[in-house]
Amino acid sequence: MNVFGLCVTVIVFGISVEAQLNSTCNSNDSMILKRFMNGMETAIDGWTSNSSNCCDWDGITCDSSGKVVKLELSRKRLVGTLADSLASLNQLRTLNLSRNLLKGNLLTSLFHLPHLEILDLSANEFSGSFPSSVNLPSIQLLDLSDNNLEGPIAPGLCINSTGVKELKLGVNYFNGEIPPEFENCSFLEHLCLDANLVSGIIPEYLFKLPRLLRLSLQDNNIIGQLHNTNPSNLVYFDVSLNLISGNLPDFFHTFPNLSYFAAHSNNLFGRIPPSLLNSGSISSLILRNNSLIGSIDINCSAMISLTFLDLADNKFLGTIPDNLPACPKLKMIDLGGNNLTGQIPETFKRFESLSYLSLSMCKLNNLSGSLNVLQHCPNLTTLVLGGSFDNEEIPSDSNIQFKSLKTLVIPNCKLTGKIPNWLNGLTKLRILDLSWNQLNGPIPPFLGNLSSIVYLDLSNNFLDGKIPKTLTQLPGLRSHNISFEVFLDFPIFMRRAMNGKVLYYSYGIRFPPTLDLSNNFLTGEISPEFGNLKNLHILNLKYNELSGSIPENLANLSSIESIDLSHNDLCGEIPVSLVRLGMLSKFSVAYNNLTGIIPSGGQFSTFSSSSFEGNPGLCGEFVLNCREVEDLLEKQESEEDEEEEETMIGILKEPINLSNVHRFYYIQLTVSVMVS
Repeated sequence: MNVFGLCVTVIVFGISVEAQLNSTCNSNDSMILKRFMNGMETAIDGWTSNSSNCCDWDGITCDSSGKVVKLELSRKRLVGTLADSLASLNQLRTLNLSRNLLKGNLLTSLFHLPHLEILDLSANEFSGSFPSSVNLPSIQLLDLSDNNLEGPIAPGLCINSTGVKELKLGVNYFNGEIPPEFENCSFLEHLCLDANLVSGIIPEYLFKLPRLLRLSLQDNNIIGQLHNTNPSNLVYFDVSLNLISGNLPDFFHTFPNLSYFAAHSNNLFGRIPPSLLNSGSISSLILRNNSLIGSIDINCSAMISLTFLDLADNKFLGTIPDNLPACPKLKMIDLGGNNLTGQIPETFKRFESLSYLSLSMCKLNNLSGSLNVLQHCPNLTTLVLGGSFDNEEIPSDSNIQFKSLKTLVIPNCKLTGKIPNWLNGLTKLRILDLSWNQLNGPIPPFLGNLSSIVYLDLSNNFLDGKIPKTLTQLPGLRSHNISFEVFLDFPIFMRRAMNGKVLYYSYGIRFPPTLDLSNNFLTGEISPEFGNLKNLHILNLKYNELSGSIPENLANLSSIESIDLSHNDLCGEIPVSLVRLGMLSKFSVAYNNLTGIIPSGGQFSTFSSSSFEGNPGLCGEFVLNCREVEDLLEKQESEEDEEEEETMIGILKEPINLSNVHRFYYIQLTVSVMVS
């Protein structure tokens, strides 16, 4: 383009912008928007009924004639229902009201706007059914996900609106089968029906849609077997959490571009087909929680794109494949919950790309040798080995070094021995879980030197001695600095909860800052310096032999959500200062020797009597009144006869002290269950 042409373009563009900036809102459109505003129960930021020009309002875009072409009010905390007149904005091209609190039925009239290209009503509280009549000839994006919509998916959607490119209806209650009319949506690139009640089989025509790249059908009631005979352009295919059964078909040669395939939590059985084990395009392969069998025969020479391999909770046999380090991009591996035996291969010493490894609930042996191998993986940040090395001694070799490790999870292995000194070298460690083992001896003070620790779980062991004061100096638990926030660097999935909402596969799930030393034999007092842990969310010291009083300084735990000090030998009164803990949702001091009045107000008004039971000297809202307690205690002190003392115990309903019975062991994994 020459200079003259460039100048003309700039001048024309400038005139166009100036015309838009100087446009005055169409009077009819202005009236419609004011009705919309009046229908809201909350104010709309940047809108005022005193302004005559609605084109100046936030979220409004007008054309040169003053007609509203865009209404974009995402994340404005809007509460209310939509006014019928909204569909009278006949030049509207974009309507985005996502992530608000709008309710009521969908307006059928909105689905007949001739120029509408983007309709996004996602993440609201709309209810009712999908409009039976749809005519959106210009639509490209239709997003109704994360609402409370129900009934069948309107078959007319792909009859009069065939140009749609993205159709997102996930996290609702749509039922019935996928409409056959969807075959007409030849421009469709992304179809998302996740977390609904969709039934029937997956229509094969979906794989034939020429532009379809992403197909998300997870968490539905889809049945039958997977089937495809024609080449498909799919890049992303998720059918997890359904009722799909049978063998995984050997059809992956028909998906030459498939990068993400997830079919976890179905009824699949048999072996992984060769076309999948030799796919050069697959980056993420997620088949956990099925009944797949045989050995794991990944062809790393062919699977040059493989980054994430999740085959957990199946029935695979044999040893851990020693060729996995040859997969050039493989970073995340979860093989937990299988019948794998033997040791971690020596070849893993050369596994430079490995970042996350979970082998929990397998039948592996030689923990010492495994750690000596894995310490050579330079980029290993997460290691989960819970339940895989039964009755071994935790290695004490001081030469073990993990320079990059941020998460170490080895619970429920019945490991013996003491907490090893080599942990002192894990300077980047943020999550440490050694719970549900048989470790003994004191808690080493050097754990307080691990400056990045935010989650420490040593519960359900045989640890004794006093709690080191160094634990009250952990920087990650003292500071609110965002650099100490812990986010998992691997995916976790959860299906639809009872309230109807769902958590998808997600990277970056936050770990609450936790200190769990429960179910041990720890003695001594609770240091007042625990109050310095202002970033601590969960403090669990139950079932120990701690004595002394509850420190008033615990009131400084400004982020605390849960405190459990039950089943110890604590005495004195419950500090009134704890009422200031506005985030506290769980609190228990049951079965101690506490006395005095239970504090009232604040979060204490939400706690049940079980939080305070087993303390005969306590009085207040949940137990006997204070005068009765004083009289009974005086009488108890004066009684010397054993029979009368037992009678008093019966009157006070004092439970048997279980603090030394040690702890109702049961099989439970903490972090590793969630991970694997």
